Amino acid sequence: MRVPFLDLAAQQAEIADEVLPRWQELFASSEFIGGPDIEAFEREYAAYVGVDHCVAVANGTDAIELALRAVGVAAGDEVVLPANTFVATAGAVARIGAVPVLVDADPEYLLIDPDLVEAAITDRTRALVPVHLFGQTAPVELLRPIAERHGLAIVEDTAQAQGARSSAGVAGALGDASSTSFYPGKNLGAAGDAGGVLTHDAAVAEVVRSTANHGSTVKYVHDRVGINSRLDAVHAVVLSAKLRRLERWNEARRAAAARYTELLAHVPGVRTPRVRPGNEDVWHLYVVQVDDRDRVLARLHEEGIGAAIHYPTPVHLTDAYAHLGHGPGSFPVAEEAARRILSLPMHPHLTASDQDEVVTTLAKVVQEDAS
Repeated sequence: MRVPFLDLAAQQAEIADEVLPRWQELFASSEFIGGPDIEAFEREYAAYVGVDHCVAVANGTDAIELALRAVGVAAGDEVVLPANTFVATAGAVARIGAVPVLVDADPEYLLIDPDLVEAAITDRTRALVPVHLFGQTAPVELLRPIAERHGLAIVEDTAQAQGARSSAGVAGALGDASSTSFYPGKNLGAAGDAGGVLTHDAAVAEVVRSTANHGSTVKYVHDRVGINSRLDAVHAVVLSAKLRRLERWNEARRAAAARYTELLAHVPGVRTPRVRPGNEDVWHLYVVQVDDRDRVLARLHEEGIGAAIHYPTPVHLTDAYAHLGHGPGSFPVAEEAARRILSLPMHPHLTASDQDEVVTTLAKVVQEDAS
């Protein structure tokens, strides 16, 4: 691609002089599981988000599951989440044996619609999972009164919103617990799969830490059924180095998003993304909407523009969740978005000339459709 969707090589080059010497020390000491690098990153990221506890785990999907288990979700319970999300959000619920209960997105911001949440709650509901999609904070402040009325926990999915803020506070510090992914392509990404759970609650953190370590906090003493989901030290070194640059990288994303919006303002047939009032978006993705999206995407790829779709199929229309019983038309906003959304190249090292090429090509391709 002339303009790649993501440039991880530029990120790695920026941190290499800091990371490689520490990796050499790790290989010499063989301290790969546990140790000071992981403890340091957990402290640093908890302080960055503004919570008391961060438990680093193996990946973002485990993080959602562990957070839900720690706030009391068990087999047979229901968890309310948006239909417009990556399938892992629902997958983490299903792995517990709980039931994902989907609600539609709002048409303006494509985040969970708080006006639809209360009707989805039953006497089996135990938690709400707002997803901070594309880089902006979901309306947790509107969900909190609903959760309190029904005695429900709020577990945020912040995989796409590291550093995002709203008028209510920082994404990841607004619920009873939150999960995040440090998959390499995230705003804060490791050198492989990684994730974390954040919380103000020491008891929740203890359950997560124990469950992620085979149900143990003391070697060979197992207090609960657990799994193996621990962050490796080699990833912690990368994450600490990138965390020190995250605010600057997020600011670069904001500048690129503002420039995209300015350049696209007068391009017919392209709807630019909206930001909720009070939100400070970190632009994990810059998602426009176009007609005949699949043709537009194919043409962009032919022209060397690395666009993508996040996500082409809403959760309820995947084969994996057909058993939930929702056919086409069940969540019209999410379904319409899935037909129209298009993610343009976005990363902190995106150049102005890259953006000019993306916008010029997109305008040409959309006009082909119009003609």
